[in-house]
Amino acid sequence: MSPRTRAASAAPVTTANRLSSIVKSARDIMRKDKGLNGDLDRLPMLTWIMFLKFLDDIERARETEAEMAGERFVPAIEAPYRWRDWASPDDGITGEALIAFVNNERVVLPSGAPGAGLFAYLRGLQGANGGDRRDVIATVFRGAINRMINGYLLRDVINKVDEIHFESSDEIHTLGTLYESMLREMRDAAGDSGEFYTPRPVVRFMVEVTEPTLGETVLDPACGTGGFLVESYLRMLRSAATVEDRQLLESAILGGEAKPLPYLLAQMNLLLHGMDLPRISPGNSLAVRVSEIGERDRVDVILTNPPFGGEEERGIQDGFPPDRQTAETALLFLQLIMRKLRRRPGPTGQPSRAAVVVPNGTLFGAGIAERVRRDLIEEFNLHTVVRLPGSVFAPYTPIPTNILFFDTRGRTDQVWFYQQPGPEGRQRYTKTRPITFAEFNACISWWSKREAGANAWVVSAEDLRRQAYNLDQSPPRAEAVRPGTMSEAIKSAGRHARDLLGTLDDVHELAASSAARAGAPIATFESIMTQRKEFIRISDDSEYKRCRVRLRGQGVVLRDVVRGADVKTKSQQQCRPGELLVAEIDAKLGGFAIVPPDLEGAIVSSHYFLFELDDTKVEREYLGYFLRTRAFQEQVSAQGSTNYASIRPAQVLAYQMPLPSLPEQARIAQQVGAILQRLESLRANLADLTSDAEQAGELALAEAFEMPRT
Repeated sequence: MSPRTRAASAAPVTTANRLSSIVKSARDIMRKDKGLNGDLDRLPMLTWIMFLKFLDDIERARETEAEMAGERFVPAIEAPYRWRDWASPDDGITGEALIAFVNNERVVLPSGAPGAGLFAYLRGLQGANGGDRRDVIATVFRGAINRMINGYLLRDVINKVDEIHFESSDEIHTLGTLYESMLREMRDAAGDSGEFYTPRPVVRFMVEVTEPTLGETVLDPACGTGGFLVESYLRMLRSAATVEDRQLLESAILGGEAKPLPYLLAQMNLLLHGMDLPRISPGNSLAVRVSEIGERDRVDVILTNPPFGGEEERGIQDGFPPDRQTAETALLFLQLIMRKLRRRPGPTGQPSRAAVVVPNGTLFGAGIAERVRRDLIEEFNLHTVVRLPGSVFAPYTPIPTNILFFDTRGRTDQVWFYQQPGPEGRQRYTKTRPITFAEFNACISWWSKREAGANAWVVSAEDLRRQAYNLDQSPPRAEAVRPGTMSEAIKSAGRHARDLLGTLDDVHELAASSAARAGAPIATFESIMTQRKEFIRISDDSEYKRCRVRLRGQGVVLRDVVRGADVKTKSQQQCRPGELLVAEIDAKLGGFAIVPPDLEGAIVSSHYFLFELDDTKVEREYLGYFLRTRAFQEQVSAQGSTNYASIRPAQVLAYQMPLPSLPEQARIAQQVGAILQRLESLRANLADLTSDAEQAGELALAEAFEMPRT
């Protein structure tokens, strides 16, 4: 057993359940602090606190290894600023002294001597020649802020985090997954401008077939928490036999991440896996002039899942050619990636190459999207498009995605398409039953032999040119309708049909049960809710989430995040989860919805009304679904005295709804939710249903009348 293994095995391991429990407790404590404005403040706080604990755990392990090897250990953080000095002790500083120690530029240290405060010290760290971990720490804490104002609550949070032990890669992966789930809570239903995190099996697959090799440089310009970089590093590490190899590898992993939380997590991820100086840029990778990117700026391998659906500012777009400027982030990143690939063979002799996740719209969009695809096909070798099942990123987005694989070998001659099958025996992947790496085994086996089959087909570049470079390609008809597929097609079509009939049965059952509810009392909104009129004063120095109501009861979503100085009206209302939010002007269009938990503390103007629900009388989910019904919409449309259909709170409180018992409300809400979920799944599979039904019908006729198949 190596010294490192012995050192790690002696420490307790924090299980996933334990870690989740600790984080939840810490967040609950933070909710009591008046300086924090919802998760927008809580998550960064929790992240930098965990980062310091994580660093100290890593430093302890490496110090032990150095002692056992008889080597000198140089810590990145010196006493008294190490976690073990001020945070771990049971009698550590607390209250106002703790806040002062963290925030102030100059403090009196525990020794009684004057010195820099914690953040001031960390921001001032400098690595030795060539850089080391101290530079990483300084970069991280230049963007960190302590927003907690109660030192006793901060001490309670620190004590909770001190229970975590970062001694294995599984623990940091668990932490990354946990943070990703919390970050998703802050997004609106559209997924925060299309950003979401790549499932680990998809990352492994992309790295496996792209094969980054020791000696090559690997880049992820939108690295998130560092999944592609870690997987590439671990693959290349297997070939690193000498100290020189390790040093070469240290400088070969490059990333960029503009958002502070995932940036910090990427640093933690790579540090834990053994990198002393992760080279992750904290800026926007798109903030370059692509025409100025030269060969020395280029890399050998790019692996990434860039954000899409967002809108980049005018200044970012100006860095791209005038006829290819767009606000769509996916198209900008694709242009950047093409420009960043090395034109000449790299140190291993292989051509530079990329694997990029893109949304379906990139494959067939007109205008700039078509021009970018033309560049890709005419200037690069786009050899493979892997079409992923629509639910791979479920439940965070239903957007179908694809993986583009291309290299600098030359102009595209033909493009292979591979349809990755969906989950066997069920409709969709879910949060609890995601895609697995084993499901890519068939594609990995196919990768080297490239034969057309049930899931693979090839299209010539000439055909693509005639189709405006459309990459939204389906299998050729002759390939789709062939002997041996009839039973599979019939089974698939039959499965979809049974699901549709089952859903219709559920709807009929729900309709029938409404007759039983006919005797339920009719209640006014006034009997189940009260208007809450509380306003806060906006501070110029703080950041705020602003929310809005989507129409026709479709939910409350994040509008944007702004600094207080940019909010014109300084008196605003703050939302609480579970309240009814009503848009005064858009009411007639269905501007009613329940505030979700992730928008706690979000602000709205006086043109919105907030109503607290009486939980002893109404279930929030039941009310939320009622807001989407035709009966409710008819009540709303009958009111409103202006062209903009504005209403007053008294009119809202006069609305009526059937109000059965709470258990019955809960049962109805659960049933409606299940039906809507099944209908969404069926909509996603409608194309499959149509295709399978057509294939089954044609094959059945051909066999019945012994007609030749075409």
